[in-house]
Amino acid sequence: MNTKSLPIDAAVIAAAANQYATPFHLYDEAGIRHAVQRLNAAFAWAPQFRNYFAVKALPNPAILKMVVAEGCGLDCSSFTELFMAARMGVRDDAIMFTSNNTPLDEYRMALKQGAFINFDDVDHLGWLDAQKVRWPAVISFRYNPGAEREGNTIIGRPAEAKFGATRAQLLQGYAMAKARGVTRFGLHTMIASNERNADYFVTTADMLFGVAAEMHQQLGIEFEYINLGGGIGIPYHPDDQVVDLERVSAGVEAAYQRHIVANGMRPPRVMLECGRVITGPYGMLVTRVRHAKTTYRNYIGVDASMADLMRPGMYGAYHHISVLGKADLPASETYDVVGSLCENNDKFAINRALPPIDAGDVLVIHDTGAHGRAMGFNYNGKLRCAEVLYTQAGDLKLIRRAETLDDYLATIIDDAV
Repeated sequence: MNTKSLPIDAAVIAAAANQYATPFHLYDEAGIRHAVQRLNAAFAWAPQFRNYFAVKALPNPAILKMVVAEGCGLDCSSFTELFMAARMGVRDDAIMFTSNNTPLDEYRMALKQGAFINFDDVDHLGWLDAQKVRWPAVISFRYNPGAEREGNTIIGRPAEAKFGATRAQLLQGYAMAKARGVTRFGLHTMIASNERNADYFVTTADMLFGVAAEMHQQLGIEFEYINLGGGIGIPYHPDDQVVDLERVSAGVEAAYQRHIVANGMRPPRVMLECGRVITGPYGMLVTRVRHAKTTYRNYIGVDASMADLMRPGMYGAYHHISVLGKADLPASETYDVVGSLCENNDKFAINRALPPIDAGDVLVIHDTGAHGRAMGFNYNGKLRCAEVLYTQAGDLKLIRRAETLDDYLATIIDDAV
């Protein structure tokens, strides 16, 4: 059987399952901090390098404070995420705001916080003028390379994506900003998600640095920063390989020398906005078995559902499953591991080889530290589960309680019906 190590000792997970009602997401502080440190070390060559942690991946202040303490900024994409950053005291160049179809209140909030703002549409500059809203000090656009590049399953092909501006539109937008007297510029792209090919990111850097050099040559502008986006994947399957960050970094540095340094440009800051590679491997969904059922297949019903982890049902994504206390048993059975939603795609695994499983067993669904609890929902009136942190000091700490019926009903107006 293909196996995968638990990021936290099985005895600690078992203790957490006894202390807190399942299901819950459990995170490893030491692993998360080490992941930030490794990324920072890999890009130590880059001028004023900073990774802006993608808040959408794991929007819990306890985690965000942790990654900020290790040197990350915050990559925000909504009013709520900006508000969370404000509540934490994070502002100015520690915030990267990249949204799309952006409402006015989000622009105003980002401006108030002094964030770097990546415009998804060059026409939004004129729209802000019409709304009598000032432009940010740094004008930055998100580049969509169209058919020049291939995306992947999660984010889609760039030519079909709703995100970003074309190269011609970039030229138009930067020219408009320069004509208005703007002297500070940024550039951004994001064209893949959960990509594990190191060369993909090198090609992206080569492309984006080349675009920056082209804008510099044609318009005479300098870039304050170039944000290469995120999307570095993780090994969900035991056979998957970890992305070689040092190889990525070396390739990005060579592209920086080839396009930025060789063209005599003022050295811009290099930025990333990775989330998954920071927290993904260091989170897990802990769930307990309710029932076993046999019809045309063997089913294991757990107390978690797709409402707690959407990725398998949404993308058909693989998440490894361990059965606590049965690591030494052979994977002699084949199961579908399912939740209790009234949807047939409410499955964490299909035809998965696992040890014999009994009611009451604790299952650990691996690699849920990014886009796990964050994508939760309330279909069938399911209440979203708790989040627990295993601290560096060896303690278990509740960092988000589970929702209650009162939470679920709080927005209902009784006399409306």
